Amino acid sequence: MVEIVTGRGIYRLSAVAPLESADSKIVLTLAVERADGIERFVTRWLIARDLVEEPPEAQAIIEGLKVWLERDFETTREAALKAIRSERRLHEIRFDQANRGPF
Repeated sequence: MVEIVTGRGIYRLSAVAPLESADSKIVLTLAVERADGIERFVTRWLIARDLVEEPPEAQAIIEGLKVWLERDFETTREAALKAIRSERRLHEIRFDQANRGPF
């Protein structure tokens, strides 16, 4: 179990679906849940295949996202909640050669 510490408390990160693998990207569906269970949101992470080690493993990707997500937690949380509530879709975050994120 991967946890991050935010201004809102401790949140647990976990994959809620198997990794999806397309031609040039890996798709991780990630749940972010507050440790006390009061809040939960889900995001989709689209990561260029050449940024992750082969074979890609969800736990290793989540570990790589930990520091990035701690730093950008509020922005990510707000965007995810807005997408879910207003647009009825999962918020997507993309990492590729132009935007490498934590990779």
